Amino acid sequence: MIEIDFEKENKAIAQEYKELLRISYQTLSPEDKKLIRKAFDVAMDAHKDQRRKSGEAYFFHPIAVAKIVASEIGLGATSIAAALLHDVVEDTPITIEEIDNLFGPKIAQLVEGLTKISKVQKEMDASLQAENFRKMLLTLNDDVRVILIKIADRLHNMQTLDNMENHKQIKIASETLYIYAPLAHRLGLYKIKNKLEDLGLKYTEPYIYTDIVSKLKETKEEQDSYIKDISQVLKAALDEEKIDYIIKGRPKSIYSIYRKMKTQGVGIDEVYDKFALRIVYKSNQHEEKFLAWKIYSIVTDHYRPSPSRLRDWISSPKTTGYEALHITVMGPKGRWVEVQVRSERMDEIAEKGYAAHYKYKQGGTEDSGLDLWLNLLKEALENSETNAVDFVEDFKMNLYSKEIFVFTPKGEIKSLPKGATSLDFAFCIHSEVGIRTRGTRVNGRLVPLNHELKSGDQVEVITSQYQKPTVNWLDYVTTSRAKNKIKNVLNENTKKIAEEGKEILTRKLKHLKITLSESVVNELVNFFKLKTSLDLFYRMGIGAIENQQLKDYVAQKNNTFINFFKNKIKRSSSTTTTEIHKQVTNGNYDLLVFGAEQDKLDYKLSSCCNPIPGDDVFGFITINEGIKVHKSDCPNAISLQSNYAYRIMQAKWIDSTQQEFKAVLHITGMDTLGLTNKITKVISSNMNVNIQSISLSGEAGLFKGQIAVIVQNNTILKKMMDNIKKIDGVDKVSREYKN
Repeated sequence: MIEIDFEKENKAIAQEYKELLRISYQTLSPEDKKLIRKAFDVAMDAHKDQRRKSGEAYFFHPIAVAKIVASEIGLGATSIAAALLHDVVEDTPITIEEIDNLFGPKIAQLVEGLTKISKVQKEMDASLQAENFRKMLLTLNDDVRVILIKIADRLHNMQTLDNMENHKQIKIASETLYIYAPLAHRLGLYKIKNKLEDLGLKYTEPYIYTDIVSKLKETKEEQDSYIKDISQVLKAALDEEKIDYIIKGRPKSIYSIYRKMKTQGVGIDEVYDKFALRIVYKSNQHEEKFLAWKIYSIVTDHYRPSPSRLRDWISSPKTTGYEALHITVMGPKGRWVEVQVRSERMDEIAEKGYAAHYKYKQGGTEDSGLDLWLNLLKEALENSETNAVDFVEDFKMNLYSKEIFVFTPKGEIKSLPKGATSLDFAFCIHSEVGIRTRGTRVNGRLVPLNHELKSGDQVEVITSQYQKPTVNWLDYVTTSRAKNKIKNVLNENTKKIAEEGKEILTRKLKHLKITLSESVVNELVNFFKLKTSLDLFYRMGIGAIENQQLKDYVAQKNNTFINFFKNKIKRSSSTTTTEIHKQVTNGNYDLLVFGAEQDKLDYKLSSCCNPIPGDDVFGFITINEGIKVHKSDCPNAISLQSNYAYRIMQAKWIDSTQQEFKAVLHITGMDTLGLTNKITKVISSNMNVNIQSISLSGEAGLFKGQIAVIVQNNTILKKMMDNIKKIDGVDKVSREYKN
């Protein structure tokens, strides 16, 4: 047993407290210091006997969270105190009432909100987890600081994840990438978002993470020297114009490099814009825009810009409040360099997000983009008709979406996510306008309701009091606001029909000598392969279920074999995951083994990522299709591991010599004579590969093609891809993944 040096530990805690006061973003008043000291004493006493898995005193965690809240988010004394106290109600005998008595209602409200969020993480069922996440986000509207403190809490947990078991690391990291990183992004906490993403990658894709980190270290000296050379050129020009500024290098986040490698199908050496620097200048608000464009002019005088990669978020700030000019220029040695130009005010908002945004907001009356977003979010959250799992997916999609700016007929600017349609625009104006939309004109031309808008479009909505949404409208919109409103209207109509359908079903079953009950409804829902009782009653109401089908149900209900089978299903639904593993057993023993015991179980290969022997994979227990095997870097892996961690199984290849697998390759390059012959020759020269299909097409000197091959394992496939890359004219060879 390790002996604890309490004196040394207490000194370390005292040092952390001094550091917390030193880094506090706001100048603390004597009252603030007293409040923080009181919270420190109460929390330290409450946690005095608790230790983390690493063995250190638990109290180091709340102090670390408070430091993040103060230094990286820039919140004040109330939030710092709440951060120090955020675990006391959940983990110690102290109650919310005691916090209220000691610190007042505001801190009590924040601590209570944080306690509720902690309970969300312990839910296992995916739909419950999603529903609780929806409720968690409702705290945004009570006080956004609850979410900000929770993000700080998650960051520190990610920074100290090494002592957790591997499966818990993967679950927490996946959840972080799935929910918390997008949330930090949308609240403007870009620095924290980058840290969360990098740490998430460290535990979900450790080999890739380690590889990128090591390669960045190898080239760090060269990169620093390169940035220094560019900085010296720009410094001379900026000094000549007497601009007050600082220049700092800005290395790309590991996760952003990984994302580019994945989306572009390239190696780290081919990620071109790894080089970046930031110019932060001093200015009053009146001259900010003028100086930004003056610096832009100086930068582009020395280095050629890429016009397609200029991002002007000063004229049109992001809805998070983010403002900056991003310029991508061609530096020495033919390398692209991203230059960010920000004033000190813009830089503080970019680094600290919400808190800094409101520090600079004049008068507190003007609606900011963040206020607008919070109002839209509240509207979506309070819509009880929305399926919680769908809501989480929609929410995540809208968090990361890029923005476009379109105009109303009167010239008012509206912000929408990239990919939004003209019908989305109608709902953006007002939900009543949306549901009455008969048609839309874009730039004076009549367009379909699913017409995708572009920045700069001017949109006119044509309405009719007789118009109503149809089910097809759900395919015409991309924003969660529009989808929720359409579903609401459709659901109202569905409920009316369903009420009539329930009466019809009751009457028809009575003729068949069966009384409608909850158990009968559940049996009918299963019999017709529906999702809910509402679906059943609605189908009855529209006449989609015929009398003969009801008679078939009654016949099966009386069949003893079916009764036995149903009982078996009911029993299995309440069994443990281990028991489910044991039940699914037959076939394909020579390919994959599952779990710590390396059980041989029946499985299917997932079509979304088409794994083949040799790929890193995991098993996922589905509801109706047994075990499905996914690649570890499958596009759906993060979502599955975050929402359904309890249904994930470790999987390992053991023998794959008896079965063959299909892999689809995409090839691009320069069109040269005899290229098809060279490619087929390379593939055919490998005795263990067969070509199933090949399609190559050329245009304007370039070619692209798709080849489906049958291989035995990943090693053979990789070797063949490497050989194809060596062919003169071939630029890229990548393996297809389905979304």
